[in-house]
Amino acid sequence: MPEPTVLVLDTAPSPRLGRLTGRARVRYTDGAGLTALLPTADVLLVWDFTSDAVRDAWPGDGKRPAWVHTASAGVDRLLCPELTASDTVLTNARGIFERPVAEYVTGLLLAFAKDLPGTLDLQRRRQWRHRETVRLAGSRAVVVGAGPIGREITRLLMGLGIKVALVGRTARRTVHGIGDLDRLASLADWVIAAAPLTDTTRGMFDARFFGLMQPSARFVNVGRGPLVVEEDLAEALRRRWIAGAALDVFEREPLEPGNPLWDVPDLIVSPHMSGDTVGWRDRLSEQFVTMFDLWAGGQPLPNVVDKRRGYVPMPET
Repeated sequence: MPEPTVLVLDTAPSPRLGRLTGRARVRYTDGAGLTALLPTADVLLVWDFTSDAVRDAWPGDGKRPAWVHTASAGVDRLLCPELTASDTVLTNARGIFERPVAEYVTGLLLAFAKDLPGTLDLQRRRQWRHRETVRLAGSRAVVVGAGPIGREITRLLMGLGIKVALVGRTARRTVHGIGDLDRLASLADWVIAAAPLTDTTRGMFDARFFGLMQPSARFVNVGRGPLVVEEDLAEALRRRWIAGAALDVFEREPLEPGNPLWDVPDLIVSPHMSGDTVGWRDRLSEQFVTMFDLWAGGQPLPNVVDKRRGYVPMPET
């Protein structure tokens, strides 16, 4: 049986993919070359998960890969009607980013509660100004997105004594349905967005939503940038409808130097780094090689995305 062809969307992926030597023909391409090479691939590894090239190239002519794997949690930059309707199996990198993102969110909440930005600013100005800070224990948080990342965020925050309500698409034993979100958000000290980007979640955090939140509350987005209407969030912060916010993901990335979000008061901006810890690329490579072994052996793959929903369904609990 001939070796399958693995096409990698990126020109410089992890050297750990060398473990496929002798088991697969590995070819590399950038976005510009994907359309021509896509029909030659049995497997497509989307290493450059910031690219829209798959969505642009997939509707073309010729054979399409039997399996597409993306080195990311989100799949919205890949999906198009033709891929969704196809028999191609789509998988994601679930299992890599959950704990790092949860730790990052925990750090943001601690930074807000203990006013670390204020302390660093006063230190730069050599000013000794005693302040009181906020207790995290006993505060209320709403985590929007009941997938693995949202569940891990919930677990860590509860470990700090925070009362957490987890909100998902539908209600089940440990999860509130989306219909409860407004009520929960109006009582929360923290709202954390960790939902996938779908037609129903796009723009869900808008002026109406921020108007529901308490003036002392803070908002964090580590999900997908387009979940948030950025202009509405900026206005809510300027008008002090809410006390602060942190964005790690944005409508367009990278955030350009001239973007007004850089100067919005009480907004922490970070460059889509919440899940990226030392060695994360190696872990992504190791995960793909393990999954390739399963695929080559005709075994079921983990992390299979429901292409119509746009995410890996969680077990109903």
